[in-house]
Amino acid sequence: MPGSRPQKKMKIGFVSLGCPKNQLDTEVMLHEVVQAGYEITPEDIEADVIIVNTCAFIESAKREAIDNILDVAWLKRHRHLKAIIVTGCLSERYGEEIFRELPEVDAVLGVGSIHRIVEAIEAVTAKAPRGKTRPKFYAHDDKNTVRLGGDRVLTTPEYTAYLKIAEGCDNRCSYCAIPSIRGRFRSRPMEELVAEARQLEALGVRELNIVAQDVTRYGLDLYGRYSLAALLRRLSEETAIPWFRLLYCYPDKITDELVAELRDNPRVLKYIDLPLQHISDRMLRAMNRHGDSAVIRDTLARLRREVPGIVIRTTFIVGFPGETEEDFEELCAFVKEQKFDHAGAFAYSREEDTPAYDLPGQIDEQLKQDRLDLLMREQADINESLNREKVGRVVTVLCEGYDPVAEIYYGRSDADAPEIDGKVYFRSDEPAEPGSFVRVKVRRVMDYDLHGVRVTRENQEEE
Repeated sequence: MPGSRPQKKMKIGFVSLGCPKNQLDTEVMLHEVVQAGYEITPEDIEADVIIVNTCAFIESAKREAIDNILDVAWLKRHRHLKAIIVTGCLSERYGEEIFRELPEVDAVLGVGSIHRIVEAIEAVTAKAPRGKTRPKFYAHDDKNTVRLGGDRVLTTPEYTAYLKIAEGCDNRCSYCAIPSIRGRFRSRPMEELVAEARQLEALGVRELNIVAQDVTRYGLDLYGRYSLAALLRRLSEETAIPWFRLLYCYPDKITDELVAELRDNPRVLKYIDLPLQHISDRMLRAMNRHGDSAVIRDTLARLRREVPGIVIRTTFIVGFPGETEEDFEELCAFVKEQKFDHAGAFAYSREEDTPAYDLPGQIDEQLKQDRLDLLMREQADINESLNREKVGRVVTVLCEGYDPVAEIYYGRSDADAPEIDGKVYFRSDEPAEPGSFVRVKVRRVMDYDLHGVRVTRENQEEE
């Protein structure tokens, strides 16, 4: 009506938990919410609706998700928050049970329903019929047929992004609930991925991190063969993005073609994330891992032989049911022997609806933690030793920003993935813009991080 006051835009807040693959789902929902005309707010206290995109991989992730929902629920009681929507793995795994245990939640969307986020917002903010309570909104569409990909609003800095090349998992490790949460493995067509990479390049992305539950399986369902190497070639040929990084590879699927691409393609970083989980054949069989200790050792030797200087990141599980002291000692000896550039570990989490849940020989929580602490102390010593070998070298660094308090720039080398690996801190007499590549001479080590000085034309003789 003429003269009427314009309606205030509803503000939507997001809490995104879990892995980069989950973060990509958040980015898709952000785009759909913005396209629908809503305003995104980074301040929870200002939000009319908050969407909590959850992880539920292990017990600690479930606790984190529930804690975040309860924190948001305080705003519903004490501020003007109208509704809470829960999405992601916790929603997929526990469905309507969330309504019973967390009555503050107004809507639940499974992982197959993220494209219905606007519908959910409209439902939970609609005026309730007179004298009635507004009904809860629940969507649990088939995760195996959901449309993959979609336009996104980047939540990463503009120079780096993730590209999810597949969804779901067919590996069926006995400890893992991901296949039941995310569904079967489905690759995205190569043409679609190249088009998305071009869009990201146009936004200023200079580092593209390739992710899926198992990137090395890419293409088997679409093309009848492992096609990750072919995808990397297409991405290199059809974009000018300088860095491509591989995350979440499996040792039994490292093809000769992929090894050659890592070795010969200068824009595919000599970095691979290869979660191994264990080295004891007893444990690998119990975990239903594909490939035994011989396959793992052969893969590591082949990568290091064929790709000189390759950086290997891995992950281990300690305290799996039936793990003996001999199994654990074998794992520790393996870690000392291999000297991984980066290694993480976590204590086995007993997850319902997985085969390992009912295995005999469940291990005491304190013993799990003791083993975890011991393994990570071993790895910390290895990291310090490997980092000290870098003192005096010049490394290429992707600048991420400037700390005005410490008066120092920071970034990551090609040996460091975002969020999970170390940083490189450096002094520079010339400005260094975020997203620019600079050369840094390493002068000292502090924990997992390197410190140095930028190499410029004026001081390059120091090399």
